[in-house]
Amino acid sequence: MSKFAYLSVLLGCLVGTAWLEFFLRTKVYRRAVRLILTILPVVVVFSIWDAYAIAQGHWTFDPRYVTGITTVANIPLDEILFFIVIPICAILSFEAVRSARNWEAGDEETK
Repeated sequence: MSKFAYLSVLLGCLVGTAWLEFFLRTKVYRRAVRLILTILPVVVVFSIWDAYAIAQGHWTFDPRYVTGITTVANIPLDEILFFIVIPICAILSFEAVRSARNWEAGDEETK
């Protein structure tokens, strides 16, 4: 089970914030293109950073806690999923606060 520790934490983060989409109507998942365009730069930049750090020996992942599946440049799949899941959770949280407080962020559609 420890091989899935990283994935379990990510799943817990998703489950912990998923309800915000439905109960506070954040509409994060309904705006899929916007979500992808927001997350894509994060995945690219941090993957390059990770690849460099791994190649230089500055960064490692304990094989006891990751699945062992690696992607490009020897980056664990778990880490790539981190770059996707955590920004989604952050965006859901941000949009939930906006929804609950009726705050504007400057990207609202004009009527």
